[in-house]
Amino acid sequence: MVDIHTKIRELRQQQGLTLKELSENTNLSVGFLSQVERGTSSLAITSLKKIADSLGVEMSYFFQQEMNNNYVVKLDDHRVFQVDGNESKYVKVSGNFQGRSMESLIVTLRPFQQDIQTSSHPGEEFHYVLKGQVIIYVDNNEYVLNAGESIHFPSEKVHKWENPLSEETVILSVLTPVLF
Repeated sequence: MVDIHTKIRELRQQQGLTLKELSENTNLSVGFLSQVERGTSSLAITSLKKIADSLGVEMSYFFQQEMNNNYVVKLDDHRVFQVDGNESKYVKVSGNFQGRSMESLIVTLRPFQQDIQTSSHPGEEFHYVLKGQVIIYVDNNEYVLNAGESIHFPSEKVHKWENPLSEETVILSVLTPVLF
C-alpha cells in the first residue's frame, strides 16, 4: 500500500498546486502540510478530510479502496487499517456503493488509549460498545459507556474518546458523512 503522505504529495503535484495553495484551501499550515507529505508528522482524520476535499477526492482514495458496488461485506473482506498518527485500528464494515451517506466501522482502541486532540466536523456519530469500556467527551461532558451501551450525537460538537481499561475496547461506529 502506498503511504498516505506519498499519495497526498503526488495528487497535489498532479493538480499543479503549491503547498501554499493547499494550505490556503485547507486552513492547515504550510509547515504542517510539508511534514505530512514527508511522512514526519501524524495526520488526524479531520485534517485528512480537509486535504481530500481540497484535492477533490474521497478519503477512500488514500486507502486504495475500490468501489465494489457491493451491499454485503463478508468476513473475508475485512481489512484492518490505521490512519497516520492514530493508534486506533479500523475495519470498514459498510457497503461501498455510489451515493452512500453513512460510514460503518469497527474501531479497536488499545489499552489506555486517549485522543490527544479533540474533533469537530459536520455530520453525526453513533458508537455502540461491543467489548470493553470507553469514555467519550462531548462538549466537555463525560459519558462512560460499557459493552452494550451506545451514544449518538451531532459531530459538530467538540468530542474525543479514551479507553480507560488495560484491555482493548471494540466499538461499532456509524458516521456521517462518509470518510473512507
